[in-house]
Amino acid sequence: MGAERPAEFDSGVAHPARVYDAWLGGTHHFPADQEAAELAAVANPGIVPAVRANRAFLGRTVRYLAGEAGIRQFLDIGTGIPAADNTHEVAQSVAPDSRVVYVDNDRIVLAHARALLDGTPEGRTDYIEADAREVETILAEAAHTLDFTRPVGLMLVAILQYVPDADDPYDIAARLLDALPSGSHLVLSHPASDIGADEVAESMRVYNERAAAHGAATPRTRDGVRRFFDGTELLAPGVVALPDWRPGPHDARAANIPMWGGVGRKP
Repeated sequence: MGAERPAEFDSGVAHPARVYDAWLGGTHHFPADQEAAELAAVANPGIVPAVRANRAFLGRTVRYLAGEAGIRQFLDIGTGIPAADNTHEVAQSVAPDSRVVYVDNDRIVLAHARALLDGTPEGRTDYIEADAREVETILAEAAHTLDFTRPVGLMLVAILQYVPDADDPYDIAARLLDALPSGSHLVLSHPASDIGADEVAESMRVYNERAAAHGAATPRTRDGVRRFFDGTELLAPGVVALPDWRPGPHDARAANIPMWGGVGRKP
């Protein structure tokens, strides 16, 4: 995910991707991850609906990019453990020739990805082991699969909360966007510090106590999330609570989801 890679794998320390898997009801996690997931959910009961809303948001945005926006290339940073409706599955269901590069810093995540994420014969799916802050490495490796002279869908979905202000997450997003051509799109979601603030703060405190080795999580305000889209044209309806971003007729409309999300187009 977003923090620096630990020197050695330690299943006794919760990892963001595996905690996320536990919240989604998956099976690819360890007791430490399950404990962190359960305690954070007790502190903030809205966290599990938020994780599910985040997954639905990813699906809607990728479907829009591959369909109406005509994007055929995706760079998904902070892949997480494969679940239903991964970026390449959604994109290639719309446009089978879509190319997707996944990036994560957890070798367990990437092992699962290589085993489970099979793309279409017409498209291509690739994987990079890197930290979100290793922008030059990500871009250099992704260039083996993606053509950076053509628009790219940059997916920063629930990842930049793991980059503290001291490491300037806004600069990371800006450098990634700078490398992409006009017509590229940024898809971003992020935990909110101004929706259910007390519950979010407590759940983050509990989570951070158990996953500090992989980087503490930092929620941000709506204005703080909107800053990530500087230099892009924000698509309607702007930065909104995840269920409010272009919901379909069958999307659940849960209230008080403590996450912001939006899509911006690079002019």
